Amino acid sequence: MLSTITAGALLLSTLGGTPAPPPLDKMVIDVVATNGSGCPDKTAKVQVSPDNTAFTVTYSDFVAQVGPDAGPTDFRKNCQMALNVHVPQGYTYAVAGADYRGFGHLEAGATGSETAFYYFQGESHTTRIRHDFKGWMDTDWQHTDRVEVGSLSFLPCGEQRYLNVNTELRVNAGTSSRKTTSFLTMDSTDASLQTVYHVSWLKC
Repeated sequence: MLSTITAGALLLSTLGGTPAPPPLDKMVIDVVATNGSGCPDKTAKVQVSPDNTAFTVTYSDFVAQVGPDAGPTDFRKNCQMALNVHVPQGYTYAVAGADYRGFGHLEAGATGSETAFYYFQGESHTTRIRHDFKGWMDTDWQHTDRVEVGSLSFLPCGEQRYLNVNTELRVNAGTSSRKTTSFLTMDSTDASLQTVYHVSWLKC
């Protein structure tokens, strides 16, 4: 579910209107901090695409589960990252959407959800995306979301603020048997899976 923010449209108009092609110079992203049960001990990595149109977050230990072997807090896992994004001079950017991938095993009667939101430090505008899952389920999952141009929230030109990215997985046993295990993961069998955030550019 995408939230439509009027302030984003106003900000887009103020900054000049139409998103621009990506700059030739590369943007650089430094991970300032990671926090949460879904990315312990710096198990989340960030990489920028060669064409500057996306950045990828790779997780290696992001699993929410319920069942006889699960701990009392394992039903919810999250990862919050503070990213210091260095953009080429004369440009600013907004997060234009995201591709989320993972694997889910939900017993009949169990449910789950994946929620992500991102916002600039000090800004009240938060873009929030949620997807729900329902058992029986035993398969890879993938969702692609895009934020419409009128709802893009661009970083104000000339300002340096951290981009905060928070992703959450939840699993609820519901009416499923308490002897069974249900889980959602944002990793893969080779302990690496990518979540891609797409970037829209604007000239200042």
